[in-house]
Amino acid sequence: MTAKTKTSSKPRSTRRAASSTRRPVRAISHRRAPMDAIQLLKSDHAKVDALFKQYEKARAPQKEKLVQTICQELKVHTQIEEEIFYPALRSAATQRDDAGDLLDEASVEHNSAKQLISELEAGSPGDELFDAKVKVLGEYIRHHVKEEHRDIFPLARKRLDVKALGAQLAQRKTELMETMDSGVAIGGKGLLKSLGDRLSPSALHH
Repeated sequence: MTAKTKTSSKPRSTRRAASSTRRPVRAISHRRAPMDAIQLLKSDHAKVDALFKQYEKARAPQKEKLVQTICQELKVHTQIEEEIFYPALRSAATQRDDAGDLLDEASVEHNSAKQLISELEAGSPGDELFDAKVKVLGEYIRHHVKEEHRDIFPLARKRLDVKALGAQLAQRKTELMETMDSGVAIGGKGLLKSLGDRLSPSALHH
Protein backbone atom coordinates (compact mmCIF):
# COMPACT_ATOMS: atom_id res chain seq x y z
CA MET A 1 0.00 0.00 0.00
CA THR A 2 1.38 3.41 -0.98
CA ALA A 3 1.81 5.92 1.88
CA LYS A 4 -0.11 9.15 1.40
CA THR A 5 1.93 12.30 1.23
CA LYS A 6 1.03 14.72 4.03
CA THR A 7 -0.01 18.12 2.75
CA SER A 8 -0.61 21.41 4.47
CA SER A 9 -4.14 22.00 5.65
CA LYS A 10 -3.99 25.65 4.36
CA PRO A 11 -4.92 26.22 0.73
CA ARG A 12 -2.16 27.49 -1.50
CA SER A 13 -3.94 30.78 -2.16
CA THR A 14 -4.20 31.47 1.58
CA ARG A 15 -0.49 30.78 2.09
CA ARG A 16 0.40 33.14 -0.76
CA ALA A 17 -1.82 35.86 0.66
CA ALA A 18 -0.27 35.50 4.11
CA SER A 19 3.26 35.73 2.77
CA SER A 20 2.44 38.74 0.61
CA THR A 21 1.10 40.69 3.60
CA ARG A 22 4.22 40.29 5.70
CA ARG A 23 5.58 43.62 6.82
CA PRO A 24 8.98 44.57 5.45
CA VAL A 25 11.80 44.60 7.98
CA ARG A 26 12.52 48.19 8.96
CA ALA A 27 16.08 49.40 8.95
CA ILE A 28 17.32 50.27 12.42
CA SER A 29 17.83 54.01 12.74
CA HIS A 30 21.02 55.08 14.45
CA ARG A 31 20.07 58.76 14.55
CA ARG A 32 20.41 60.08 18.08
CA ALA A 33 17.51 61.95 19.59
CA PRO A 34 18.16 65.66 20.22
CA MET A 35 19.43 66.41 23.71
CA ASP A 36 17.23 68.24 26.14
CA ALA A 37 18.57 71.35 27.89
CA ILE A 38 20.02 69.47 30.87
CA GLN A 39 21.67 66.82 28.73
CA LEU A 40 23.22 69.48 26.48
CA LEU A 41 24.64 71.49 29.37
CA LYS A 42 25.94 68.36 31.11
CA SER A 43 27.58 67.30 27.86
CA ASP A 44 29.35 70.67 27.73
CA HIS A 45 30.50 70.21 31.33
CA ALA A 46 31.93 66.76 30.59
CA LYS A 47 33.75 68.00 27.49
CA VAL A 48 35.39 70.91 29.30
CA ASP A 49 36.37 68.72 32.25
CA ALA A 50 38.08 66.32 29.86
CA LEU A 51 39.97 69.25 28.28
CA PHE A 52 41.23 70.43 31.67
CA LYS A 53 42.47 66.90 32.39
CA GLN A 54 44.24 66.83 29.03
CA TYR A 55 45.93 70.13 29.86
CA GLU A 56 47.32 68.72 33.12
CA LYS A 57 49.24 66.08 31.12
CA ALA A 58 50.00 68.16 28.03
CA ARG A 59 53.39 69.37 26.89
CA ALA A 60 54.06 73.02 26.08
CA PRO A 61 53.30 72.80 22.32
CA GLN A 62 49.83 71.36 23.02
CA LYS A 63 48.85 73.72 25.81
CA GLU A 64 48.08 76.80 23.74
CA LYS A 65 45.58 74.96 21.52
CA LEU A 66 43.96 73.30 24.53
CA VAL A 67 43.51 76.63 26.31
CA GLN A 68 42.01 78.17 23.18
CA THR A 69 39.50 75.33 23.00
CA ILE A 70 38.71 75.50 26.73
CA CYS A 71 38.10 79.25 26.54
CA GLN A 72 35.92 78.93 23.45
CA GLU A 73 33.80 76.18 24.95
CA LEU A 74 33.34 78.08 28.20
CA LYS A 75 32.46 81.38 26.52
CA VAL A 76 29.78 79.77 24.38
CA HIS A 77 28.46 77.70 27.30
CA THR A 78 28.17 80.65 29.67
CA GLN A 79 26.52 82.79 27.02
CA ILE A 80 23.75 80.30 26.18
CA GLU A 81 23.09 79.85 29.89
CA GLU A 82 22.91 83.60 30.49
CA GLU A 83 20.86 84.39 27.38
CA ILE A 84 18.40 81.50 27.49
CA PHE A 85 18.65 78.96 30.32
CA TYR A 86 18.92 81.18 33.40
CA PRO A 87 16.20 83.67 32.31
CA ALA A 88 13.83 80.82 31.47
CA LEU A 89 14.29 79.24 34.89
CA ARG A 90 14.04 82.58 36.67
CA SER A 91 10.72 83.24 34.94
CA ALA A 92 9.27 79.78 35.54
CA ALA A 93 10.37 79.25 39.15
CA THR A 94 8.05 79.95 42.05
CA GLN A 95 8.91 82.04 45.07
CA ARG A 96 9.34 78.90 47.15
CA ASP A 97 11.98 77.57 44.73
CA ASP A 98 14.46 80.24 45.82
CA ALA A 99 15.83 80.20 42.26
CA GLY A 100 16.81 83.87 42.34
CA ASP A 101 19.64 83.36 44.81
CA LEU A 102 20.88 80.25 43.02
CA LEU A 103 20.98 82.00 39.66
CA ASP A 104 22.56 85.15 41.11
CA GLU A 105 25.37 83.04 42.57
CA ALA A 106 25.81 81.20 39.29
CA SER A 107 26.10 84.51 37.43
CA VAL A 108 28.77 85.75 39.85
CA GLU A 109 30.69 82.51 39.32
CA HIS A 110 30.45 83.09 35.55
CA ASN A 111 31.94 86.55 35.97
CA SER A 112 34.89 85.17 37.95
CA ALA A 113 35.51 82.58 35.23
CA LYS A 114 35.26 85.21 32.48
CA GLN A 115 37.98 87.28 34.14
CA LEU A 116 40.39 84.35 34.09
CA ILE A 117 39.39 83.44 30.54
CA SER A 118 40.20 86.99 29.46
CA GLU A 119 43.63 86.80 31.10
CA LEU A 120 44.39 83.43 29.53
CA GLU A 121 43.39 84.62 26.07
CA ALA A 122 45.71 87.61 26.45
CA GLY A 123 48.64 85.42 27.54
CA SER A 124 50.50 82.32 26.43
CA PRO A 125 51.70 79.09 28.09
CA GLY A 126 55.18 80.49 28.70
CA ASP A 127 53.89 83.36 30.82
CA GLU A 128 54.31 83.49 34.56
CA LEU A 129 51.31 82.04 36.42
CA PHE A 130 49.70 80.81 33.19
CA ASP A 131 49.45 77.19 34.36
CA ALA A 132 48.23 78.37 37.77
CA LYS A 133 45.44 80.37 36.12
CA VAL A 134 44.34 77.36 34.08
CA LYS A 135 44.26 75.28 37.25
CA VAL A 136 42.25 77.85 39.17
CA LEU A 137 39.82 78.22 36.25
CA GLY A 138 39.33 74.47 36.28
CA GLU A 139 38.58 74.57 40.01
CA TYR A 140 36.09 77.41 39.52
CA ILE A 141 34.31 75.49 36.79
CA ARG A 142 34.17 72.22 38.72
CA HIS A 143 32.69 74.01 41.73
CA HIS A 144 30.16 75.77 39.51
CA VAL A 145 29.22 72.52 37.76
CA LYS A 146 28.73 70.72 41.08
CA GLU A 147 26.25 73.36 42.24
CA GLU A 148 24.38 73.40 38.95
CA HIS A 149 24.00 69.62 38.95
CA ARG A 150 22.92 69.57 42.59
CA ASP A 151 20.63 72.59 42.81
CA ILE A 152 19.77 74.18 39.47
CA PHE A 153 19.26 71.27 37.09
CA PRO A 154 16.76 69.35 39.27
CA LEU A 155 14.72 72.55 39.63
CA ALA A 156 14.85 73.14 35.87
CA ARG A 157 13.49 69.65 35.19
CA LYS A 158 10.52 70.44 37.42
CA ARG A 159 9.75 73.90 36.07
CA LEU A 160 10.78 73.92 32.40
CA ASP A 161 10.06 72.09 29.18
CA VAL A 162 13.68 71.02 28.91
CA LYS A 163 13.16 69.40 25.51
CA ALA A 164 11.97 72.64 23.88
CA LEU A 165 14.62 74.61 25.71
CA GLY A 166 17.28 72.16 24.55
CA ALA A 167 16.45 72.94 20.91
CA GLN A 168 16.87 76.66 21.57
CA LEU A 169 20.18 76.15 23.37
CA ALA A 170 21.49 73.92 20.58
CA GLN A 171 20.55 76.46 17.90
CA ARG A 172 22.17 79.35 19.75
CA LYS A 173 25.27 77.30 20.50
CA THR A 174 25.67 76.51 16.81
CA GLU A 175 25.34 80.20 15.94
CA LEU A 176 27.96 81.22 18.49
CA MET A 177 30.40 78.49 17.45
CA GLU A 178 30.09 79.57 13.82
CA THR A 179 30.68 83.17 14.86
CA MET A 180 33.83 82.21 16.75
CA ASP A 181 35.08 80.07 13.89
CA SER A 182 34.74 83.11 11.63
CA GLY A 183 37.11 85.00 13.93
CA VAL A 184 34.57 87.37 15.48
CA ALA A 185 34.71 87.76 19.25
CA ILE A 186 31.55 86.96 21.17
CA GLY A 187 30.17 88.42 24.32
CA GLY A 188 29.70 91.99 23.14
CA LYS A 189 26.35 93.74 23.07
CA GLY A 190 26.29 93.68 19.30
CA LEU A 191 26.07 89.91 19.29
CA LEU A 192 23.53 89.51 22.07
CA LYS A 193 20.08 89.00 20.62
CA SER A 194 17.08 90.23 22.51
CA LEU A 195 15.65 87.78 24.97
CA GLY A 196 12.28 88.07 23.31
CA ASP A 197 13.79 86.75 20.07
CA ARG A 198 15.75 83.97 21.72
CA LEU A 199 13.33 82.64 24.33
CA SER A 200 10.21 80.88 23.10
CA PRO A 201 7.18 80.69 25.40
CA SER A 202 7.01 76.96 24.60
CA ALA A 203 10.03 76.43 26.84
CA LEU A 204 7.97 77.37 29.91
CA HIS A 205 5.45 75.11 31.61
CA HIS A 206 1.99 76.61 31.70
